[in-house]
Amino acid sequence: MVNWQSQTEVQADSGGRFNNFMHALLGLYIWEFVTSLDFDWEFLSGKKKFRWPLIFYFAGRYCLLFALIGITVALNVRKEIDCQGLYTFNQVFGNAAIGLASINLSIRTMAVWSQNKYVVTFLILVILGHWSFLLHGILLKAAWIDNACAITYTDNRILAISFIYSMVFDFTVLCLTGWKLAFPANGRSKLINLVFGDGLIYFLIAFLSNLLATLFMLLNLNAVMSIIANVPAAIASTIVACRVVRRLTNYTSQGAGAFTSTAQSSVAFRSPATLPTAHHISVKKGVEGVHIQIIKKWNTGDTGRIIQSDEFDPEMQAINNEFKKPPY
Repeated sequence: MVNWQSQTEVQADSGGRFNNFMHALLGLYIWEFVTSLDFDWEFLSGKKKFRWPLIFYFAGRYCLLFALIGITVALNVRKEIDCQGLYTFNQVFGNAAIGLASINLSIRTMAVWSQNKYVVTFLILVILGHWSFLLHGILLKAAWIDNACAITYTDNRILAISFIYSMVFDFTVLCLTGWKLAFPANGRSKLINLVFGDGLIYFLIAFLSNLLATLFMLLNLNAVMSIIANVPAAIASTIVACRVVRRLTNYTSQGAGAFTSTAQSSVAFRSPATLPTAHHISVKKGVEGVHIQIIKKWNTGDTGRIIQSDEFDPEMQAINNEFKKPPY
């Protein structure tokens, strides 16, 4: 049986194994980042209109990239540098990426619930609590020891609470989304079928990744193994959250518009406009002449509900008056 606390095992874990694992994760995220740059460019170049919820998408995506670059620098540096500044940088951007991933998933949940005020208020309070723990986790100390940067102090209790909170948060979002998709109040729209069909798996992956990180932290095998799943959890959460945003944005040709399952939703990036879809003209013949009546059908958007309006057009009636037959 492996003695995880032995000095030999700790050195092996912190040496080549941990370094190689972090480099592999960096390569994985760079591949995901590059293959989806076309989506970013459509908004940065103005081809698609930028909407405010995409702030969290771009912030989380780039924060994680900067954090991974900082971690790689810390693992490969061979000359003395400001280790305290570097690790603080890594913690700030890494924790921000974790928090922003949860925000992105929460916004989708709010949209699925049609911005129900109770759900929105609850999720906002949970988000604020999540960020309070993430910001506390930034407080650490690092120094240059034995030709390498090393963390000399960190509050493992706050770190463990942060990941447990993230796990419970993602599980709550998963349950809320799954419940609404499984039992919609007004029937399933195409968007609900899309998210329920294969989008819900993204919420499940985010939960499982944080669950794995929490388990390693609670097992506390050694200093390295306790945190070895933290970076994979942050990467997995960010990737699935960003894919949820991209998938639902590309769902409609209206850009980042129809992120909601109903037309009444207010957090939608852009609510579909109410447009007339058809006109029906009826001609009625009476004693005084011909009466022209226009019936317009209006499409209200995602709900597919058609509203008819009976409208009298005075201009067409005026034209009609010119062709009235004189009384005999």
